Amino acid sequence: MSAEAADPAAVPRRRSRPRIDLRRLGRVALLGPVSRDRLPDAIGHVADAHRAHHPDADLGILHRAYVLAESSHRGQMRKSGEPYITHPLAVTLILAELGAETTTLTASLLHDTVEDTEVTLDQVREQFGEEVCYLVDGVTKLEKVDYGAAAEPETFRKMLVATGNDVRVMSIKLADRLHNMRTLTVMRPEKQARIAKVTRDVLIPLAERLGVQALKTELEDLVFAILNPEEYEDTRALIAAATDGGDPLSAIADSVRATLREAGIGAEVLIRPRHFVSVHRVRRKRGELRPTDFGRLLVLVGEDADCYAVLGELHTCFTPVISEFKDFIAAPKFNLYQSLHTAVVGPEGAVAEVLIRTHRMHKVAEAGVVALGNPYAHDTATAHDGTTAAQAEPSDERADPTRPGWLSRLLDWQESATDPDTFWTTLRADLAQDREITVFRTDGGTLGLPAGASCVDAAYAQHGERAHACIGARVNGRLATLSTVLSDGDTVQLLLAQDTASGPSPEWLDHARTPAARIAITGWLSAHPDGPGPEAEGLAEQAADGPQSTAPARTRSGGRAANVVVDGPESPTRLAGCCTPVPPDEVVGIVVRGGAVTVHRQECPAVARMREIGRAPVAARWREEEDGRRDTAACRVTLVAESFGRPRLLADLTEAIATADAAIVSATVEPPSQQRVRHTYTLQLPDAAGLPALMRAMREVAGVYDVSRAQHPAATG
Repeated sequence: MSAEAADPAAVPRRRSRPRIDLRRLGRVALLGPVSRDRLPDAIGHVADAHRAHHPDADLGILHRAYVLAESSHRGQMRKSGEPYITHPLAVTLILAELGAETTTLTASLLHDTVEDTEVTLDQVREQFGEEVCYLVDGVTKLEKVDYGAAAEPETFRKMLVATGNDVRVMSIKLADRLHNMRTLTVMRPEKQARIAKVTRDVLIPLAERLGVQALKTELEDLVFAILNPEEYEDTRALIAAATDGGDPLSAIADSVRATLREAGIGAEVLIRPRHFVSVHRVRRKRGELRPTDFGRLLVLVGEDADCYAVLGELHTCFTPVISEFKDFIAAPKFNLYQSLHTAVVGPEGAVAEVLIRTHRMHKVAEAGVVALGNPYAHDTATAHDGTTAAQAEPSDERADPTRPGWLSRLLDWQESATDPDTFWTTLRADLAQDREITVFRTDGGTLGLPAGASCVDAAYAQHGERAHACIGARVNGRLATLSTVLSDGDTVQLLLAQDTASGPSPEWLDHARTPAARIAITGWLSAHPDGPGPEAEGLAEQAADGPQSTAPARTRSGGRAANVVVDGPESPTRLAGCCTPVPPDEVVGIVVRGGAVTVHRQECPAVARMREIGRAPVAARWREEEDGRRDTAACRVTLVAESFGRPRLLADLTEAIATADAAIVSATVEPPSQQRVRHTYTLQLPDAAGLPALMRAMREVAGVYDVSRAQHPAATG
């Protein structure tokens, strides 16, 4: 907040964008034609910008806030030599240009008073009310004398928690950082780099998530100039050369205007130059830039329906590039962004990218949550400017933007990340995930997750610490592994074990993308270095690789589990659910916590894993009857059938299993791949001796070329 000034025009930026212009700030704009020791007219620039968006706003509270800010900062200078009041004025002007309402601008003028002057929060509350006080407190830094090296991460934690209650806190912080980045060149190079990296890793992703593209794009260019100066200069030279050569988009824009005019569609067609980082990204993606890659066409219309009318005309009268079409109106981005994206081939064969949106969509695309006004006011509440909320903002623009999935998740996991370093590292990693998906729960609710999230992430998002007992999932009705990556629109049902002693496997960390899941798993593993309890051992093994039946095997004391005997003293013994051993399999016991024994097939991968972590194997064998025969009592087994796809294959396999007097506990069929199909069955047999005959009967089904025992926890069955 108290960053230090230099020349605001130090980083060259183009001024010809058909967008909200945030780049007109300078000493003349702030100070007017008066000397530095007189600033009474400076607030007029803010007032003019504010009235452009809110013509009926009462500016009295802004004048009072300016008087307090100017008097309290009087005598303070920025490192560039400017009076310090120029900074809160510049920040407030940025927000006023974006259309922020009066309360936000009032807090913006005062945002550094509590931090850098003798003004107290109580004074702010008394003179300007609770809302303004909350916003000022939210952006006030924590003192290094109290927090030491943890001051910066803990300040961001404080701001994010405050943002959870009022998103305007982060709006002020973003505008504050933008002005500080504009005036950063007076600082030492190493400090410039440090501030730029924090801006890149934290503030820019937050601006993207809050939809404030006007701030985000300029922050990206400023960071680019500091951290990648050679690439920045190279990109600047490319843009300058393209500008000198004329704009090939002009002819296409004229053709689009004529086409829409003939169709009777009222539209404004603008050429929207790309900012520096955007040009750099396109160049890295395509290698050689086309003349039209330095900008895009922006078509602005009045109604949503007009957007699709424009799209239809463009795709009819021009050759469309279908692969470039995206509909963010029917499916808005999670940061409020709505627009149609397409590309068409112009009259001379040049390809032009086109953005189609309404004027209101454009306002939200540029200003994001700032454009929503005060989303917390009730229809009858009275704002500080004397107008009611209903007068200040239409009700359809007051949707609460502080409850998107990413912010709710962030607020949840930060409570568990008590260590500042863990919080800071995790925050950066979380914000680096720049896409979000929505999955549906079977109870009708939804979960917002980052792209690439797995069933493990969904489990912790839905159930919190209860997810430690998760043993599997159903995705779109089919059993799936916990490592399954979810897609937008999937329906997921998490399966939890009844045994509260169950716990996560270390392998879950390989599949967890969300901080909440990783922090919870790591915490449980640290608290349980010996792993889950004996009854949960098999279920935890299953959860690491895939769901199986949740029913426990029959157990007896005295070193026996059903028809298995293990060497050693009497202890609880169970058959492993992961490899479902049956006679005459060669088996081995693994001692788990508490002295219990889980019996696995010799070749089960779980045996190798347990040996690696020091679990001692014990001899195990099938119990024999008095006549020397093995006891082949009822058992459960998992079989995998590989086959060529054909009609009625599933019905014929099911009939073969039923004929062998086996009961199907669960079954899945994976999607065909190269005309081959994989079936996985978990079966209950009345007698293990019938297993060879069952497998032969399944192999004899036409189209089946192999039937085998599962060698690991079934991926889907």
